[in-house]
Amino acid sequence: MANTKSAIKNIRKTATQTVRNTRIKTRLKTLNKKVTEAAESGDKEAAKAAAVAFVSALDKAAKTKIIHQNAARRLKSGCAKYIFA
Repeated sequence: MANTKSAIKNIRKTATQTVRNTRIKTRLKTLNKKVTEAAESGDKEAAKAAAVAFVSALDKAAKTKIIHQNAARRLKSGCAKYIFA
């Protein structure tokens, strides 16, 4: 158990951050699935809209270091074919 006030505060902070980060990562996975489903269905407009939303969410997550920058770049490069097609 935590022995100092700062350790107790760090436990509270970690719990809050874990919930926030999990929520964002789950949203990224959902957006990725939407891009994949739209691409498989052949609807170019839906794929483009889903890819733009996914790339935006990736940028925000990478900026706040929830996911690694290189991971975001790798996923964004896969979506580029739907955005610029």
